Amino acid sequence: MSKFTRFIFYTVVIAYAVITLGPFIWSIITSLRPTSEIDSLKINFNHLTLDNYKMIISQFPFLRWFVNSLIVAIAVTIGNILFNSMAGYALARISFSGRNLLFIIVLALMMVPGQVVMVPTYILLSKLGWVNTYWGLTIPFLTSSFGIFLMRQFFLSIPKEIEEAATIDGLSRFRIFLQIVLPLSKPALATQFIFMFTGNWNSFLWPSLLTSSDNMYTLTVGLNSFYGQYYQFWNQVMAGAILLTLPMILIFLIFQKQFVKGISTTGLK
Repeated sequence: MSKFTRFIFYTVVIAYAVITLGPFIWSIITSLRPTSEIDSLKINFNHLTLDNYKMIISQFPFLRWFVNSLIVAIAVTIGNILFNSMAGYALARISFSGRNLLFIIVLALMMVPGQVVMVPTYILLSKLGWVNTYWGLTIPFLTSSFGIFLMRQFFLSIPKEIEEAATIDGLSRFRIFLQIVLPLSKPALATQFIFMFTGNWNSFLWPSLLTSSDNMYTLTVGLNSFYGQYYQFWNQVMAGAILLTLPMILIFLIFQKQFVKGISTTGLK
């Protein structure tokens, strides 16, 4: 790579980074500004304060919303990792009648918009009495067609000889899956963990439909109450949004290597 080409490359990368990080930096600054200055383009750094963060934590049930989001995101993520892995392994390794048809159905479900099943799902949950409960926020989402597809593709990349050797040593199918296949699938599991946790942590549509009381709101639904009828307190909204984003940044920083590896290997076969 010549010096000129390298200069152009780094210029484009830096410009893209500035464009990407610009709104996030502006959100942080807005979250620190007092209400009297949020409509001004001029930033007075001497007036930046943490009062917005203190206000939303003290005057709103923010910690309750945080715990609700954490419970829902963790429960749904664990369920997806467990059930998607089992289903993906069955589709990748176990021969049974209708396996290919079942995989086609899984692929077809990936193309169905969530809005199509919204009404029947809500009616079903309402008849079960699961509206405004943790059951309704978690159980319908414990598995996903994308997660099954992701795990199946990764399992296909694992050499069969490893499992055949384990079978010769006397391991059952379940022990092979639990003790050999899953430890080898850490990149795919980390990828699925990031997708599922972030997706459910940031979910707004379903929690807004299924919750009707403050004590069951998730963070995304609770933050929506910051919008006034005639005026939006953007400094408070941005403070809540920053607090909402921090766990996602932390999780990605922890699992970024496994995430990149999982994405690059799931499409080998």
